[in-house]
Amino acid sequence: MKFQFFIVPFLLLSIISSLFNLTLADLISDKYSLLEFSSTLPHALRLNWNNSTPICTSWIGITCNQNETNVISIHLPGIGLKGAIPNNSSLGKLDSLRILSLHSNELSGNLPSNILSIPSLQYVNLQHNNFTGLIPSSISSKLIALDLSFNSFFGAIPVFNLTRLKYLNLSFNNLNGSIPFSINHFPLNSFVGNSLLCGSPLKNCSTISPSPSPSPSTTRNQKSTTSKKFFGVASILALSIGGIAFLSLIVLVIFVCFLKRKSNSSEDIPIGKTKNEDSISKSFESEVLEGERNKLLFFEGCSYSFDLEDLLKASAEVLGKGSYGTTYKAKLEEGMTVVVKRLREVLVGKKEFEQQMEVVGRIGRHPNVLPLRAYYYSKDEKLLVCDYMLGGSLFSLLHGNRGEGRTPLNWNSRMKIALGAAKGIASIHKEGGPKFIHGNVKSTNVLVTQELDGCIADVGLTPLMNTLSTMSRSNGYRAPEVIESRKIATQKSDVYSFGVILLEMLTGKIPLGYSGYEHDMVDLPRWVRSVVHEEWTAEVFDEEMIRGGEYVEEEMVQMLQIALACVAKVVDNRPTMDEVVRNMAEIRHPELKKSTSSESESNV
Repeated sequence: MKFQFFIVPFLLLSIISSLFNLTLADLISDKYSLLEFSSTLPHALRLNWNNSTPICTSWIGITCNQNETNVISIHLPGIGLKGAIPNNSSLGKLDSLRILSLHSNELSGNLPSNILSIPSLQYVNLQHNNFTGLIPSSISSKLIALDLSFNSFFGAIPVFNLTRLKYLNLSFNNLNGSIPFSINHFPLNSFVGNSLLCGSPLKNCSTISPSPSPSPSTTRNQKSTTSKKFFGVASILALSIGGIAFLSLIVLVIFVCFLKRKSNSSEDIPIGKTKNEDSISKSFESEVLEGERNKLLFFEGCSYSFDLEDLLKASAEVLGKGSYGTTYKAKLEEGMTVVVKRLREVLVGKKEFEQQMEVVGRIGRHPNVLPLRAYYYSKDEKLLVCDYMLGGSLFSLLHGNRGEGRTPLNWNSRMKIALGAAKGIASIHKEGGPKFIHGNVKSTNVLVTQELDGCIADVGLTPLMNTLSTMSRSNGYRAPEVIESRKIATQKSDVYSFGVILLEMLTGKIPLGYSGYEHDMVDLPRWVRSVVHEEWTAEVFDEEMIRGGEYVEEEMVQMLQIALACVAKVVDNRPTMDEVVRNMAEIRHPELKKSTSSESESNV
């Protein structure tokens, strides 16, 4: 009897140790499966997976369950994965995987059937790749969302029997035959772009060719492996140590199984979140169920590797509220920081919005134009993603924390920032065509790089917005013809706005329209004209800036002349932005003016 009392604690300790080693083995197995997967495909260097770092806290795109015993989510959109995934892929060994997002890569070849048949899989997004071959017929019965759009899958659609499936997108492939009855309740946009596909909700089939039946699923035998192991151990111990030990072991096994089942297959806790974790918006599960809401579209050449879920989970800080929406600084879990602009009062539809984004993507290639990295469009939400600029805006550098102890922005820096912004606006006018405008030129939209170069932001948004509504929030940068006569803004209107920025830079005063600065604001063009008219030009310049001798003052006077030309009341009297750039450059480099003059004389 004493022997039994001594052996019970020993056996219980052994069981606990065995269970711990089992869960640890699960994570190690997942790690090596992922390393094997990454080793078979070319990918960008930013995929930081290696055997020496903790998988759950350090690996890009990987999320584990709360107990860190299994990988439950893979998010690797647009990360540069290329080539074919080998048959019987190691991803199929991730038996707790719930989310797989590999969209916007260059994956090709057949999609291995053992990936979609992972029993725990619930959400799959493989859109915008180059997959070919047949769609696997063996698919997890727990699947809630499946997006295979914009690939090259061919053949008939398998007869899916997925009772939990809430979202399906097979559009823009090479599928043929009739749409199976089990999925014909999904909307039209789930199947468009397959010219040989027919049946509800598409056009009727003239000759209905039956779709192949799915191959028998092999996943059912995998459901109770762990419980069988535990049951076998319990039986052996019960026979060995008697009643007391048997009861103790049963309690322990039930408790451990409950914890493991809860951590591996719970559907109540959102992916990547704990009950105490805040986020900007809903989790990916609810977003994907609403169809197009899970599509964050990246511009060509963008090297970012995050998904909409990552963006929505990011900690956010409001940077400002402007005419077109609210701007946030978002810090992603991977440590990357981006800026997200949440647009309001967008009037155009999705097609027009996307067409404008194509233009913006082309214009954003100039070094003095802040490029958009991604955008998101849905009925209720429009988001833009761009780089975070550590230097802040020209407005904050000119007016932030004025007073004792402040280091003012010197003249050289002001000139460099202003010239960079001028080059950016000139490029926008040139690349966009004679009717393309910025429409919202102001110092808060002149961002500053670490090298103190000016970069113009919020490009191409004006055509998308409710103009009358944004006009009601107009500020001192807007040209008089736009405000008074409600004329359509032109490139010369942008020139006027840039002239106000130059006056703001020269005087240190704040133009009309900024909430919270009512005591410091002035109608800059009118005020400067009145001072210059009284021949008190020296009174115009920012006292903080006056530190040097006559040479700097001479440059400031020349810049003042350029600014006043830009804010001329008569539209035709204003220079073009190309002329503004040339005139500004000549202030710092007089030799440019001489060479320009000699070229003009030789052409006469």
